[in-house]
Amino acid sequence: MSETTRSSWECTVPIAAGLIWLISGAAESVVGFVLSAVPGSLLLAGGVSQLWLPRDLRTLQMSALGAAVGVVTALPMLFVVGLSGALWLLVLAAASLISAGWASQSRQIPVGGVPQPSLDLMLAAKIGLDEAILVTVPVARRGFGAFDTGRIADEVRAAHSLFQERGWIEKPRTFHAEPPELASQRITWKETRGLRFEHLSFESGYEPPAGAPGGERWQGYVPNRTAHAWVVRDGHEPRPWLVCLHGLGMGFPLLDFAVFDARRLHLELGHNLLFPVLPLHGPRRTGFRSGDGFVGGELIDTINAEAQAMWDIRRLLRWVRSEGAESVGVYGISLGGYAAALLAGLDEDLACVIAGLPSVDFLRGEGRLSLGEARRELERHDVEWSQVRELMRVISPLAVESLVPTERCFVYAGTVDRLVPADQPRDLWQHWGEPQIAWYHGSHFSFWREPGVRRIVDRALREWRLGPMR
Repeated sequence: MSETTRSSWECTVPIAAGLIWLISGAAESVVGFVLSAVPGSLLLAGGVSQLWLPRDLRTLQMSALGAAVGVVTALPMLFVVGLSGALWLLVLAAASLISAGWASQSRQIPVGGVPQPSLDLMLAAKIGLDEAILVTVPVARRGFGAFDTGRIADEVRAAHSLFQERGWIEKPRTFHAEPPELASQRITWKETRGLRFEHLSFESGYEPPAGAPGGERWQGYVPNRTAHAWVVRDGHEPRPWLVCLHGLGMGFPLLDFAVFDARRLHLELGHNLLFPVLPLHGPRRTGFRSGDGFVGGELIDTINAEAQAMWDIRRLLRWVRSEGAESVGVYGISLGGYAAALLAGLDEDLACVIAGLPSVDFLRGEGRLSLGEARRELERHDVEWSQVRELMRVISPLAVESLVPTERCFVYAGTVDRLVPADQPRDLWQHWGEPQIAWYHGSHFSFWREPGVRRIVDRALREWRLGPMR
């Protein structure tokens, strides 16, 4: 089947669904029109765009977003078009989500070293949901052209020269200074969904390297200067500690505890838990949403964000150990998986490291997340992409050797993940000497329902707790 013919078939479902949504809502009432306008318009626009721009992944994402909104909107539409009408609209939205996922997977080139899934309706729906959410993540929200590319280019050149002169590009571990002990902190008791925890806060104390560009701007993010962490512990008996590093857009107790299944980790598996809030997230955010600015057009800000994450986490690790912890493991998911992987190259006393859905390279995927635009703009200002890559080595998990033995490293990842493509966790797995890994046939946001994920996490914690410790 030719690409044109295939695109024609793929666009039929969202176009038809979009038209029916719009007509059904407008035919009933003003309320019906308002409810159907967003999903119907997105589905119709996405389908037409797929027809004219078959190679542009953003068209699939638009259709997927419209489908996802339609699935949610079908419930209030029940009061507008009745039960049977709402069910038909729900079926059309679900079919469009599956269609977007199916089309997305059909465009993918198999990744070497990664198990290849058999595409079915459930897997297509998972992929479609990833594509829908990808449109909304802070990284993808605005194009690179929205930034002052001339200034960014100047910062990249100056930082590259400085980092090269100080030897940080050649030896990235030396870029991360040893932070001081956590001598002063504030603790308040709180509760979320029946789980009591301590809200720990302290002055981060992180400062960008002297003379580095963008330092004054970074220090101007006032809320980010105060570090925060959630602590769930049992003070009556010694327990192993698990440091949980959250993903992009998180950093709130309710969300963090739910994603990591904190109740189970603490009450059933018997671990004390520490949830550091990553820079620019949660109460540290400086943008509209949690995580704005961590990964995006401001390349120097991304370096400072990850460097400060390492600084704050290492200070918290020293605090945990001063509290009597005999063994401390780290578990990161997505962006937190990146942080966990980098931390493995900086702290040799970690009992284990679990990298879930680990991103390990912020510069990959030029066809997504505006990175292709970023490369073109920087090259237009005489900055070679190789300079950007070398600059990012100072925070790259693949540029430092793990100090944690291979047998105490664990990885899990989705074979059809759209936010963290499978080549990234595969590369970390190879970089770590091929430790235990769990591949599941699912997407980024389906991980919490994948049985293989729970099995490898339980195995890591069991072996960490019962096996020989440092």
